[in-house]
Amino acid sequence: MQVDKNDPELLRLDNQLCFALYACSREIIKTYKPILDPLDLTYTEYVVLMALWEKDKIPVKELGQKTFLDSGTLTPLLKKMADKNLVVRERSESDERSVIISLAQKGKALEKKCRDNPDKLICAAKLEQVDGDALMKNLHKMLDGFKGAQS
Repeated sequence: MQVDKNDPELLRLDNQLCFALYACSREIIKTYKPILDPLDLTYTEYVVLMALWEKDKIPVKELGQKTFLDSGTLTPLLKKMADKNLVVRERSESDERSVIISLAQKGKALEKKCRDNPDKLICAAKLEQVDGDALMKNLHKMLDGFKGAQS
C-alpha cells in the first residue's frame, strides 16, 4: 500500500494505530483497577501472576520475555511481590546468577479469584467474543512482526 506523505490526515492522532493501542492499554489498566484493588494487586503484578499460573518456576529472564517487562521493572516488582507473599525468589542451583520465580501459596490461591476477570474486561469493552478473538489474533500477529523486525 502506497502512502501519500502529503496527505494532511497522515499524522492525525485518530488515524494512528499506535495511539489507539496506547489509549486502549490505558483504559484496560483503568478498568482492571477496581477489579484488582480488592485483591491488593496492580495490573503489572496481575500480568506476572498470569504468566506464572501458565508456567510456574521460571527464571526471571524467561518471565521478562513472556511479560515484555525489562529487568529494571521486573526486579523491584518481584521483590515487592515476594514481600506480599505472592511469589518466591530463589537462586538457581545450576546457575547462581539466575533467579527462579515460583508462586507462593497466596499467589496460587489468587488464580481462582481471577477466573472472571477476562469476561469482566470483555463486557466493559462491549466487545462480542468473536471480535475479541479476532483482535487478539491480530495483536499477536503484530507482536510477532515486531519480534521479527528486532531480530
